[in-house]
Amino acid sequence: MGRRGDDRGFSLIELMVVVAILSILALVVVPRVMDRPDQARIARAKTDLSALAAALNLYRLDNFTYPTTEQGLQALVQKPGLPPVPPAWAANGYIDRVPRDPWGRDYQYLAPGVHGPFDIFSFGADGATGGTGVNADIGTWMLN
Repeated sequence: MGRRGDDRGFSLIELMVVVAILSILALVVVPRVMDRPDQARIARAKTDLSALAAALNLYRLDNFTYPTTEQGLQALVQKPGLPPVPPAWAANGYIDRVPRDPWGRDYQYLAPGVHGPFDIFSFGADGATGGTGVNADIGTWMLN
């Protein structure tokens, strides 16, 4: 039995060309895809901050003041026991639970804030003050 002429496989050169093309595509596509999770975390943090700011404004409408720094964001979920005790706290609270930032840490809250009547912020991916890019602080003052 002899070899048939139509039973050819791929040559080594053809395989190398395909590997080179796939490598070039990977170099172009992978950096763009790898950046998406960080962008999504930043977008989620901004959404959380907007929701918390809206809940704080409802709290203020009912009680004429924002929760103190000591009362914290937990005052949106449970009626604070620390003074000043809110006179017209909503029976079901203002939010179901206080979210954690996309990196798994608590949001920070200051009242009065440095940038307004209150500041809510996350320290970003590194969990430290300052930073750039994904490590930059994200706060309510950036939402406007």
